[in-house]
Amino acid sequence: MCRNIRTLFPFDPPTTTEEIRAAALQYVRKISGFAKPSKANEEVFVTAIAQISEASARLIRSLESKGPAKNREVEAAKAKLRFAARRA
Repeated sequence: MCRNIRTLFPFDPPTTTEEIRAAALQYVRKISGFAKPSKANEEVFVTAIAQISEASARLIRSLESKGPAKNREVEAAKAKLRFAARRA
């Protein structure tokens, strides 16, 4: 999996449309191999991002979690600690 794509569920506050779009963009970049598509591929690139964003938003809205929602700041702090431990 692309390291830049982050888990988007379950968080409080809920995932924003911008976060979903950013994950979709990273996914399309990863599978297409293009950071920025050529003019010939731009329309299909943008369409793919929109379709993946819509599907991801539907998925996230439909998911249920029995556990408590995660706090973004706490999860970011844990990630920093894991990164520091790997570097040590």
